[in-house]
Amino acid sequence: MTLLKTLSIITLFALFTLISIGGYVSASGVGLTCPDWPLCPAGLVPMNEFLIEYFHRSIAAATGLLVLVTMAFTLKSKTAPRGMKIASLIAGSAVVGQITLGAFVIVERLHSILVTAHLGLGLVLFAMVLIIVLYSYGFFSASRKQVYATRDKGSGKVLDKEEEDQPKTEMVNDSNN
Repeated sequence: MTLLKTLSIITLFALFTLISIGGYVSASGVGLTCPDWPLCPAGLVPMNEFLIEYFHRSIAAATGLLVLVTMAFTLKSKTAPRGMKIASLIAGSAVVGQITLGAFVIVERLHSILVTAHLGLGLVLFAMVLIIVLYSYGFFSASRKQVYATRDKGSGKVLDKEEEDQPKTEMVNDSNN
């Protein structure tokens, strides 16, 4: 799971970077400096006027690949819990949706609904990769039974380890005798 930890945190960092760059592209108005999709008019080598948008697309391609590789490793892992695998499937699907929406955003000349949907799906993707990271670092490792087992049955008070190990004494109602 160590490789999955490293891969998932790198993927999360790449997604955060991509969302930040996407925000800059949108706010600075350079979203259509490269009006063709998937490549700019000059092909693989960008011209200066296409540099920012080209950089965004390049980072998006690398990040999409990272998400798909993270999904593959998560699904192949024998120790990954079900929730982690579900989050990875949603993330993989969101990547495909992001690529599709990104194309439509360019083809439709930055239609506001498509741009908003692109951002929204990006946030869903980020949330799913964050869930994968949290699972891989053990934040969701305690089962409900373990959590409930650490509560005192009478008061509902959460017990620390020392209190848990002490024997419980029950009060007996002797009023019937």
